[in-house]
Amino acid sequence: MTADITLHALGAAVSQTDLASLSALLIDCVEDGASVGFMLPLLITRAEDFWRQKAAQAASGDHALLVARDAGGAIIGTVQVVLAQPDNQPHRGDIIKLLVHRRARRLGVGESLMRAAQTLAAEAGKTLLVLDTATGSAAERLYARLGWQRAGVIPDYALFPDGRLTATTVYYLPLTSVAQHAPATGAG
Repeated sequence: MTADITLHALGAAVSQTDLASLSALLIDCVEDGASVGFMLPLLITRAEDFWRQKAAQAASGDHALLVARDAGGAIIGTVQVVLAQPDNQPHRGDIIKLLVHRRARRLGVGESLMRAAQTLAAEAGKTLLVLDTATGSAAERLYARLGWQRAGVIPDYALFPDGRLTATTVYYLPLTSVAQHAPATGAG
């Protein structure tokens, strides 16, 4: 990751500037074909509503909302850790919505966000993380590189933003030593 990118968590007090930056990021990823729960066209009002909801979940402690900013302060990447789980799964967290703006890809932003999310989850007492991603996506290479284990593939799980069906691949990561061995994230 380049030195001019910083990571930090957002809470309920998401500024209008951050809301606009998060919304632009989400729209950019959906327009690029990311299967992250939205269909084309994704309107700015829908994106803003989504991020307001996520900020509220972060404020409640149910989610952690991590962002990566470029040197100018614009949000160029984000990932969430779902911390609130059912009573019989307090040890587990879910990684959701890893998003990196097209202009910031291949700079280590996604890897840095994932490492920070893993460390945050371990520090919150989680011992297992799970996630799913569109089968065949570039994210699969990242998860494998970070030690995530492939659990399996579910065919026809979701739609791409253009309406085509996609399978999803489910991954898990035991967090037995993540917090002790995580490299510095440059979080600020």
